[in-house]
Amino acid sequence: MAEGAPAVETMVFDMSKSYSMAAPALDSLLKLVGTPRDGALLRFSLGSAYLKAGDPASAAVHLREAVTRDPDYSAAWKLLGKALAESGGAEDALEAYERGIAVAEARGDKQAAKEMTVFARRLRKQLGRDVQ
Repeated sequence: MAEGAPAVETMVFDMSKSYSMAAPALDSLLKLVGTPRDGALLRFSLGSAYLKAGDPASAAVHLREAVTRDPDYSAAWKLLGKALAESGGAEDALEAYERGIAVAEARGDKQAAKEMTVFARRLRKQLGRDVQ
């Protein structure tokens, strides 16, 4: 082992610290809700933080608000689909992905459209719908 390097056991247990860092970040972001800085980007950031914290239902609330404030925010549509899928809302997730695909294609965001197409296809298969 290199001098000054943490033991393997320390590295494994230190990984949990990254999860505890989500709470202060969420607190800081939540303080901005309802202020002049409250917008699609803030709501996207909150949704992302809630997903990372393992709370997809709360993430979906903020991501829905993000796409309400900016319906052309393809990244927010993609994350909303993920949050809804993770919280058990496959039908709503599929709808979010389909709307997100349309937005991404209209904006020329080919990568986001491609990713959401893959996720939507998986959901259609999961729901027993025809997969093209």
